[in-house]
Amino acid sequence: MKKLKKLIVAAGLMLSISAFTLTNQTEAATTHKIQSGETYWKIAKGFGIPVNSVMNANNSKALISGQYMTLPNSPYTAAEKDLMARLVRAEAVGEPYAGKVAVATVLINRVRSADFPNTVRGVIYQIANGHYAFTPVENGTINQPADAASKRAVNEAIALTGKGNGSLFFYNPKTSTSSWIYSRPVTVTIGNHRFAR
Repeated sequence: MKKLKKLIVAAGLMLSISAFTLTNQTEAATTHKIQSGETYWKIAKGFGIPVNSVMNANNSKALISGQYMTLPNSPYTAAEKDLMARLVRAEAVGEPYAGKVAVATVLINRVRSADFPNTVRGVIYQIANGHYAFTPVENGTINQPADAASKRAVNEAIALTGKGNGSLFFYNPKTSTSSWIYSRPVTVTIGNHRFAR
């Protein structure tokens, strides 16, 4: 097994994934098969690139689709991950895969923040100023099944949890009318979404 030591950026955050290991094992619950087109982030560019182009710290070995990578044990239940994936699908349908990971990262960062409820369900169904925090909860689209890309995005966001200053908000600058959200420091823009702290 080879340790992968790579600095990456996810939702504008500097991260280290030295704990990730490439392996041939498929039985372990913590292994993840790398999908073609799956996204990670290079610090130099700060945006998503295909996983089979991402190099390790020595630029000597690329992550190749079909290989396996060990992931940390998830602190979330299958039901919580499904709920997150359904929200990711509803909020980021039509967005790049990197945008889906970033939406999932916002959910995780909110659970971990003292300013928000400390459960996945609490964050997703939070009501603030008389409105749900997320439009898909209000309009019911969260009840539609998650797609495979949204499920992968949630798993990727979980694997990268707690590695930097996280985004807590996202919005579409073309449609947002909130002056307050524009006052938040922007971390990254991906597709139609702007992410902020």
